[in-house]
Amino acid sequence: MNQNVVQSVDHVALLPAYLAAGTAVLVLVTELVLARSRATLAVAALGALATAVGAAVVGAGDERRTFCAAADCSYVFGGRAALVGALFALLTLGVLGLSGGHLRAGRAPVGEYCFLLACSMTGGVVLGAAGDLITLIVALETLTLPLYVLVGLRRGSLASAEAAVTFFVVSVVATTLSLLGAALLYAVTGELHLGRLGTLLAQRQELHDLPLTAAAGALLLLGLAFKVAAVPFHAWAPATYDGAPLPVAAYLSTASKLGGVVALLAVVSAALPADLTGPVLALLAVLTMTVGNLVALRQRRTVRLLAWSSVAQAGYILAPLGALALAAGRTGEARAGAYAAALAYAVFFVLLELAAFAGVTALRPADADGGTLAELRGAARRHPWLGAGLGLALIGLAGLPPGLAGLFAKVTVVRSLLGGGSGWLALVVAVNAVIGLAYYLRLAASLYTVPAPGTPAPAAGAARAVAVVLAVATVAAVVVGFAPQFVLDLAAR
Repeated sequence: MNQNVVQSVDHVALLPAYLAAGTAVLVLVTELVLARSRATLAVAALGALATAVGAAVVGAGDERRTFCAAADCSYVFGGRAALVGALFALLTLGVLGLSGGHLRAGRAPVGEYCFLLACSMTGGVVLGAAGDLITLIVALETLTLPLYVLVGLRRGSLASAEAAVTFFVVSVVATTLSLLGAALLYAVTGELHLGRLGTLLAQRQELHDLPLTAAAGALLLLGLAFKVAAVPFHAWAPATYDGAPLPVAAYLSTASKLGGVVALLAVVSAALPADLTGPVLALLAVLTMTVGNLVALRQRRTVRLLAWSSVAQAGYILAPLGALALAAGRTGEARAGAYAAALAYAVFFVLLELAAFAGVTALRPADADGGTLAELRGAARRHPWLGAGLGLALIGLAGLPPGLAGLFAKVTVVRSLLGGGSGWLALVVAVNAVIGLAYYLRLAASLYTVPAPGTPAPAAGAARAVAVVLAVATVAAVVVGFAPQFVLDLAAR
């Protein structure tokens, strides 16, 4: 027996994963035993809240490792993993709050809906702590697989079924590419742990010249690029978001995208050398932010506009990682700043994106889709507080005050690019941020514009749970806007 293998399992490190998986089981049992929608929703919400608290408590102490062979561990729970785990749990809680109208209308079975969300949350919690490629890919697929069903779980909707099929086919291709890339990396190096892969590739420069190494890294990166809807692997996102139920679209745009970012960040920061990944990611970042912003200018449907804007936002997240090829020749501080900037931007983005979807849900009739931009015209005149919440989220996504979270997110990315010696990429980010102002401000201004005669009136009023989610997301965005260093410090750990 190998004496270097640690036999004990750190159950404290696994506590957040236990809580998330336990929530899924409890939801299923509650639905079978009580068959009461409110009880099932309450169990799912309490489980998500307990998972967030558990992740925060475990992450507050020293870094914990388990499933280790010598110094290499498959599960590492520290400050960054705690941030990711808590964020996934809170996003799940928020989406449950947005789902009341959809579930009350009988368009989806409550038990299955909550069970699938809890399963997806479990994958997200584990993903943040993944220390090897197998754990990473399995966690990412655990996050994604329930979403295939959730997207199509809108009874009587052909668009929902088409969106589910599109999402399924594209995700299968993406997973295949990721698995093939991981297999080829193992063939080249004989390693799967992210830390060992990074060390080996750094020590043996001759491996960089092998075509198999380049092919393995490219396949792995491209497979993960599908998950974040990076151009040219983005075509599935707008149709899927628009066809999915509005709360599920919110989850896709926040939690699912966060999962892809976390997986990509783990691979780039720990496993693959920057001289291989930097040029590819820089090109993807430029294409993604530019195409996303330009196409968003032409959108007339609300969810499609948010979908294309989230594509553009993915480009901003990828930009610091694309600068690593230059930062590799500089200080370790510059490289660490690039990783922290990408993760911090993702955190700021998902908070504002959840607030935006909550605002749209609040201003639309119960269980309606996102509708068109014209249907939201003048909505803030009828519902000032709800309109103000949506407007603040849109301004934050544009990167303007008083949406300070979005402003600091873009400042963090630009500072990281300048510190890494990628001034040209910082200029591209700045130009695209200006382009993004056009559609964000146009939608925000239309909320206060006098509606044209015959324009359908917005919803009479939001459900209490939706209003609470909007309020909490808005407050959270304001708080991290005034205290961004809290997120930056956690992202850097």
